[in-house]
Amino acid sequence: MMLRQWTPLFAMLFIFSASANTPSNEEIYQMMMELKKEIADLRAENKKLKESVEVVEESVDEVVIATDEAIKEQAKIASRTSFGGYGELHGNWLDDQHGSADKDEIDLHRFVLEFRHEFSDNLRFVSEVEYEHGVAGEGQNGEVEIEQAYIQYDLNNQYSMTGGVFIIPVGILNETHEPGTFYGVERNNVETKIIPTTWWEGGAMLSAKYDSGISYDLAVSSGLKASAADYLPRDARQKVSEASAKSPSLTGRIKYTGIPGLEIAGSINHQVDYSQDTLSTVDDATLYEAHAILQRGNFGFKAMYAEWDIQGSGPRSVGADRQLGWFVEPSYRIHDVGFFTRYSLYDNKANSSSDTEVKQWDIGVNWWIHKDVVVKLDYQDQSTASGITELDGINAGLGYAF
Repeated sequence: MMLRQWTPLFAMLFIFSASANTPSNEEIYQMMMELKKEIADLRAENKKLKESVEVVEESVDEVVIATDEAIKEQAKIASRTSFGGYGELHGNWLDDQHGSADKDEIDLHRFVLEFRHEFSDNLRFVSEVEYEHGVAGEGQNGEVEIEQAYIQYDLNNQYSMTGGVFIIPVGILNETHEPGTFYGVERNNVETKIIPTTWWEGGAMLSAKYDSGISYDLAVSSGLKASAADYLPRDARQKVSEASAKSPSLTGRIKYTGIPGLEIAGSINHQVDYSQDTLSTVDDATLYEAHAILQRGNFGFKAMYAEWDIQGSGPRSVGADRQLGWFVEPSYRIHDVGFFTRYSLYDNKANSSSDTEVKQWDIGVNWWIHKDVVVKLDYQDQSTASGITELDGINAGLGYAF
């Protein structure tokens, strides 16, 4: 009964309390304005934060791009510069059949470093530094030589120009003489005694190569400087070391490689004065050279003839006005092992009244334990007139290129 009496009172108190806690319209409006301002402030702060992040991201991207470009540029530069080389260790056990000039020795015959740099697709630098016989210096057996240091510029796909110190384009071995490219421990006599391999000069050269397989080279350069002691081409090399240039050298070569496995080439080198105007008894000199290389499957064959015609009463008086040599070399290769034999003849005084010919048989084997590493073993048998050194015996060698 009493609960029923108090119920209206409770209802009135509840309604009064609710109406007292309810905000007015003005208060609601003020609250909305404050909330709107807070939202705007949050948006502005968020925008600033986003912009800062974007700046950081852009900076990071720029650093990444710059770093990546730098790495690419360094790699590009590094790929343009390269180096390589080759070397030969020789062992010779040879007996002189006519005297006491026996040869029993082991020699680091040569150690060569090659450096190249490609300035662009059509402009390059090529160099070659050679150390001979292990130790160089005053009183030592060896030498340090710059065999190549030239700039080559491709005019187009057919023509190129070379300027600097370069190898004269004659013979087979003069330009290509890495150990794995030829048979025998020692280079053949014709390309050491008649063609003074390795023979390099300073000058300029024009080269051309056609799709038909025909190519040619025309060079003007420094030349040989013979002495009255022997008139030997090998001893006449100046090696572009303060070389006398009173009499330039002219070289021309034509080569045909249009048939796979075949190379036929001929060269002429002419010098106006073989002594560089130091000997009145010496005039001009001309070298004629021709060779052929044939490779058919496992069978190979090389042949060469070379001859000097030297004018002047000095060389004529000792028979050195005509110097010549030739060789033939058949070979057969089975996988990594190649067998060869070679017969050669050379004479640095072919017009002498005495017999000055040196004839030589070589027979041997090359074992390529890698395409750029070769082990060589051969036997040589010389034949000379009495009084001229005649060396017979064994040669062994290790050669490499990289």
